[in-house]
Amino acid sequence: MSSTVRTVLLVLIVIVLLAVVFVAVLPGLNPPPPQPAEIPAAQQPIEPEATPLPTATPIRFVELVVALQELPRGFRIPETAVALQLWPEDAAPFNAATSLQDVVGRLARTDIFREQPILTNMVVDDFLSLARVGSDAAAVLPNGLVAVSIPVDRLTSVAYAVQDGDRVDLIISLLFVDVDEEFQTLLPNILRAFVRDPQTGVLSINEAIPGRVDTFAGLNVFAVPSEGQARPRLVTQRTIQDALVVHVGNFPPDGQFIGIPPTPTPVPVEDEGRGENTPLPPTPTPPRPDIITLGVPPQEAVLLTWLVEARVPVTLALRSVNDASRSATTPVTLDYIMRTYGIEVPAKRDYSIEPAIRSIRQLIAGDTIRLAPGPQ
Repeated sequence: MSSTVRTVLLVLIVIVLLAVVFVAVLPGLNPPPPQPAEIPAAQQPIEPEATPLPTATPIRFVELVVALQELPRGFRIPETAVALQLWPEDAAPFNAATSLQDVVGRLARTDIFREQPILTNMVVDDFLSLARVGSDAAAVLPNGLVAVSIPVDRLTSVAYAVQDGDRVDLIISLLFVDVDEEFQTLLPNILRAFVRDPQTGVLSINEAIPGRVDTFAGLNVFAVPSEGQARPRLVTQRTIQDALVVHVGNFPPDGQFIGIPPTPTPVPVEDEGRGENTPLPPTPTPPRPDIITLGVPPQEAVLLTWLVEARVPVTLALRSVNDASRSATTPVTLDYIMRTYGIEVPAKRDYSIEPAIRSIRQLIAGDTIRLAPGPQ
């Protein structure tokens, strides 16, 4: 055998041995990763179930007739002034018009605003039906409120600043006096002493003495008032809050006061003879209103009626257009003013000034409403 063949055989034997070593030995040097131990089913952790996402409730819409422009009361509605628009079914009024034929060509019973759904009771067929719908006051009065009128002047109406649609609070002042519980008359009572003649048995009544029996320096005396009960006790408090001003002044005879155009200014008439304009007499200034109508709940309407019957003047306090809050207030008396503002009663001195101060300056705001006769 030649040396070349021998060399080839040796090489083949070495290759075979290396292949055997690679197949038999290397897998033992790299064992497979250990498999996790199997956990019993009772000890396996319970995975929380996935919370299903809420299903969105679809919003249902209905078609309502909506105003495309302002529709004043008495206006005959044309086809171009209204249209059908989608409206959420849950928010749709139960008596909303759903067909253009129910609205077009009819008369607006009340003022209808732009983008407002038109209700079936907002339109009528003719002017006779329009006249039977009642007053504007009843039309603008919110549900749950009733209208009551009270007198005002320029002092109690915020110098006539209060206008229709405002909101006001009501402040009242009461004068308290002492009365006899049995007689229900002003104190002090008038006392009359009577004696019986021991001989004739005739009763005689002495002169009436106003006052009360008192003791002074050990003697029984009559305490006679120097001026009667001339100083009633005053208390002021806010009562009704956030009342709606329905109207200031008297209502028109037909009850329509909303959307009524103002009376135009008359134009001067040209004098044909001289070719000049004849000036018209000045338009008289309308009188200031002396009455106001408020929208309040029924119980507060009873209170207002009592105040009017009792002749208690009521002062209006104008509220901000953005203020609908309600808060409690403290009744104001002379004691409250002295305590709150730190006013002290001046001490008596053995000196004074001349001339004597017997009154202080008072601001007179004009004629006051005198609801009862009394001292000026």
